[in-house]
Amino acid sequence: MEFTLLHPSDQLVMMMERIYGYGMTTTSGGNLSILDDNGDLWITPAGIDKGELTRQDIVCVKADGTIAGNHRPSSEYPFHQMIYRRRPDIRAVVHAHPPALVAFSMVRKVPNVRLLPNDYLICGEVGMAKYGLPGSAELGENIADVFSEGLNTIMLENHGVVVGGRDLFEAFQRFETLEYCARMEIQANRIGKPVTLLADQLADTREVLLEEFVPDFYSSEEKEARREMCKLIKRSYDQRLFTSTQGTFSHRVGENSFIITPFNQDRKYVEPADLVRIDGGKKEAGKVPSRSVQFHQHIYETQPHVNSVIIAHPPNIMAFAVTEELLDSRTIPESYILLRNIPKLPYGDLYTKPQEAAQLFQENTPIVIAENDCVIVTGQSLLNAFDRLEVAEYSAKATISAKNIGAIVHMEQSRIVELEQAFGLK
Repeated sequence: MEFTLLHPSDQLVMMMERIYGYGMTTTSGGNLSILDDNGDLWITPAGIDKGELTRQDIVCVKADGTIAGNHRPSSEYPFHQMIYRRRPDIRAVVHAHPPALVAFSMVRKVPNVRLLPNDYLICGEVGMAKYGLPGSAELGENIADVFSEGLNTIMLENHGVVVGGRDLFEAFQRFETLEYCARMEIQANRIGKPVTLLADQLADTREVLLEEFVPDFYSSEEKEARREMCKLIKRSYDQRLFTSTQGTFSHRVGENSFIITPFNQDRKYVEPADLVRIDGGKKEAGKVPSRSVQFHQHIYETQPHVNSVIIAHPPNIMAFAVTEELLDSRTIPESYILLRNIPKLPYGDLYTKPQEAAQLFQENTPIVIAENDCVIVTGQSLLNAFDRLEVAEYSAKATISAKNIGAIVHMEQSRIVELEQAFGLK
């Protein structure tokens, strides 16, 4: 989907549907805007149910100040206007009140975006604007002052968050990523002390250059795998196991061939034609694969029992990735049967030592947590790998909750042996 070619009204409705639908704002809370090339400001209306918003509800404030539309613009229109005046490079603004970010605003702290490298690359430094009455000129000035410092992601004291971008998708991406960071950090603090990455660890050094090839044909098996992968990618996004631009699936489609998620495309709308085929280390012409593509290739080359790989960043599993706590699968039978051993991979090894890292994925080790980075899940099929990812996130969430109730009692070794024998586990 070419999101930027949609009319501003359609963009605003589409993004508000996502924000409201995923519980990141309320019926009356939050507002979005776009400044178009004519200098007209398109904004969500005041007093209209965010869960029933239509393109006819969007308000246009013309460059000369006249208002076109069926409603009044959001009461917080003044700060949108001030941001655009102070920052000509910003063309879209997202403001909302997700519970996790509101929690940070209540204690007047900003989420730590240096726990994972991609989060810092997306959000940049996060600022804090002083409290002001909602809809007031004072609040607008407070917010615009922080944007004037060159920041794009701003927390508001006792209020929520405001994010700007070159277009609405970029602003949403920053907003969604910051909200994810907040949820992950809250969970991490429930089990341990989060480890912050150093400045040199945050550098983006993962670009992969591959030769290209033009496919001669697409087999029926590959077409079906593309369809199934897209279905599970969208389900992963809906279940918040993925974010809009983070989360990778791959699947073996031949002896030396696999398909993989593209780089930096919206996971909610990815289609079969967007997926990238890799043949013999070469990429499908005209497409950019996930930056973890070589790691996937090493797994397929060294682990013949693996047919599908997922790299993801679910907030509860990642709470274990950013602390020194270990995720132990010996909690309930389903967790142990599907997850088995869950070792940790030192930060950076996924990209600096991909061949060594790929050796970890033996049949009794289908899942590995990479410190301050991601979780890697393997399976015999796409559904098998997804099931493991889902069970791992549920297990992590249950473990975090259990640690806040009392001491966890793991299944005894005799029960583990009993499970291994009953289910033929190696």
